Amino acid sequence: MSSIDPSAAQTALFEKLGISKNTDAKQGSSDTLGQSDFLKLMTTQLQNQDPFAPMDNGDFIAQMAQFSTVTGIEEVNSSLKTLVDKFDQGRIATATNLLGHSVLVPGNVSRPDENGEVHGVLDLPQATSIARVVISDADSGEELNVMDLGPQAAGLVGFSWKNIPEEIQNSNRRIQINATINFGEGPQELNPSVYARVLSASIGSGNSESVLIDVEDFGEMDVSNAVNFR
Repeated sequence: MSSIDPSAAQTALFEKLGISKNTDAKQGSSDTLGQSDFLKLMTTQLQNQDPFAPMDNGDFIAQMAQFSTVTGIEEVNSSLKTLVDKFDQGRIATATNLLGHSVLVPGNVSRPDENGEVHGVLDLPQATSIARVVISDADSGEELNVMDLGPQAAGLVGFSWKNIPEEIQNSNRRIQINATINFGEGPQELNPSVYARVLSASIGSGNSESVLIDVEDFGEMDVSNAVNFR
């Protein structure tokens, strides 16, 4: 006894209705039906129903609801694609706008900015009786400046060195910043954060869609890890 191939029967039904499952490369997968195919199926069902036992109103409404759902999903997919395209453009614009700015990064190496200044931040987890910043040449160890910030409450404490000698500015020397604090248990070192120049920006490739920035003296980093810009 011969058996019926369900796949062949389905293909024959689609061909009778004028629906082709074979699509070209531009149309994507051949295993999906569009809303026009769905409408042909429903129309054919209405035309070939038994006039003495017509389709129940509830069944008809259910199929119309399915048709509306298919249409809605296609519209949502189209809208999402538009949003993704705009998001990509926004990320490119963001990367471009970062050029020429400085970003606050955890570290103790800095250089004078375009105004001939060095800026940084101390993140104090609790109040300190002293806050002392020592600035020196990162290569030779020569002490260049000392700033006594005095007692400070918990939180972010900014510091800056603005009267940098011209010979240091012109040489673009790397400057090392060391901070000393006292939370009541004696003086101890605290790692600062400094502003460093953004040399370049790019969009991540492959599975990464992040905006990447190349920071002077610190290398490449995800822009989401940047604390602040100036």
